[in-house]
Amino acid sequence: MASPGTSGVFVDFDGTLAAIVEAPDQARPRPGAAALLARLAARYARVAVISGRPVAYLAEHLGDAGATELIGLYGLERTTVEGSEFEVEPDAAAWRVVIDTVASEAEAAAPEGLTVERKGLAVTFHFRQAPHLANWAADFAAARAAASGLAAHPGKMSWELRPPGPTDKGTVIAGLATGLTAVCFVGDDRGDLPAFATLGRLRAEGIDTLTVAVGGPETPAELLAGADLVVDGPAGVLVLLETLAGSGELPAPQPQPQPGPQPQQSPPA
Repeated sequence: MASPGTSGVFVDFDGTLAAIVEAPDQARPRPGAAALLARLAARYARVAVISGRPVAYLAEHLGDAGATELIGLYGLERTTVEGSEFEVEPDAAAWRVVIDTVASEAEAAAPEGLTVERKGLAVTFHFRQAPHLANWAADFAAARAAASGLAAHPGKMSWELRPPGPTDKGTVIAGLATGLTAVCFVGDDRGDLPAFATLGRLRAEGIDTLTVAVGGPETPAELLAGADLVVDGPAGVLVLLETLAGSGELPAPQPQPQPGPQPQQSPPA
């Protein structure tokens, strides 16, 4: 396995470093996560948190993560914890007014129990506190995507609208992995599938890779099926990262049992 000096460790936030919670603004990384990231960043060539959260949210709650890179909104925003500024994808910035308009429409139309989360360059409709609104959220996301040109993406008990384009966790990792000889990514949701796909391509090119799925009752079956390793929730993620910080080596991939069928959310029409 490659040395830490030529390796990268990349992780998701929600459901990975932080537990899934009822209210999205209450998500917090597990105690010790930021300090552990700082240790990894001091040892590995690149360490990054790649999340659907805005960078400002990540910086607020990972303020002790040293040189860890923070990449928000699936690559539309990025900075380092120590940086005072963050960069915004230029093509995405032009969609800010459209997203604000759709968010206002959602706030006006949403039934009681549905939470509208404004993220600046994205808006998410959460129905975790009202599961019976799953179809409403899917239909609203599909309708507004068709009318506005935004792209609709399903998540855990949610739908999100964000600017169209090729940027996702996969393209982010493809850029971060330049010059590396080993890459590990840890995630728990559908938005992490492009990252798994990119690691598959890197492996075919001769780079050591490790795809890690965070197991749980809502982890998508396709993510589990594509994982080299499955850990038990955010607590298991910290155990894995502690191992990496101590050994400096990525663990060998382990064959995973094929998961049974799980209910899937229907994509927008």
